Amino acid sequence: MPDEKRMGVLEHLDELRSRLIIALIAILVTTLLAYTFSDAILNLLRAPAGGLTLKAFSPLDGFMIRFRVALYGGIFLAAPVWIFQLMRYIEPALLPSEKRFLFPGTLAMVVLFLLGNVFGYLMLLNMFEPLTGMFGTPGESPIEYFSAADPYISFVTYFMLATGLGFELPIVIFVLIKLGIVSPEALRKRRKIAWFIIFVIAQLITPVADPIVAPTLVMIPMILLFEFALFFSRNAAPKSARAPSEVKTA
Repeated sequence: MPDEKRMGVLEHLDELRSRLIIALIAILVTTLLAYTFSDAILNLLRAPAGGLTLKAFSPLDGFMIRFRVALYGGIFLAAPVWIFQLMRYIEPALLPSEKRFLFPGTLAMVVLFLLGNVFGYLMLLNMFEPLTGMFGTPGESPIEYFSAADPYISFVTYFMLATGLGFELPIVIFVLIKLGIVSPEALRKRRKIAWFIIFVIAQLITPVADPIVAPTLVMIPMILLFEFALFFSRNAAPKSARAPSEVKTA
């Protein structure tokens, strides 16, 4: 029986509080570390803007921008810790046979989150290139272009975090199938609906002038991740939730 049967509500809340405290401390430490390198991170994040000059309009703006960049760096660097704490929190709810997936599942979540952030950054380079190309090469154009730093940095960090979380799709699907909430057969039958939802999500996290190319470049890897999760989760569902053909081949 899962250990959660022996845990009351107060124990669950106490465990949640402990895990949150550890995760927040890790993020705080890595945020302070990232703040010392905030200028280097800012230069990295502003690279997609090309010839645009980012401007802060007050000293407070400058501090808040550096803090936001440091917080993003802290969340990114502390990903192994807060993801591990999340997995440890749900561990008591797992059966002994399911706990063997805990370490590989944690490792997969960390890798997918980090890969998603890297992919998001590469996507930003692709999305901003046609826009910044209109402004000319810095030093050659007689006009100098500016952009408010705060909304730009907010968008970049939001986009990269969103793609990082989006890359967790295979893990989410595996867990839903494993818990019997959905079945692989049901997801296959509703594949077109799932693809449409992915397309809508891609549209929401790529608010740029081009409504086709950028969302499509985000959508394709998410669809591949969805199909990858379906393929490798076909034997994860409880036998009662599987299609007859799946039970025979399991």
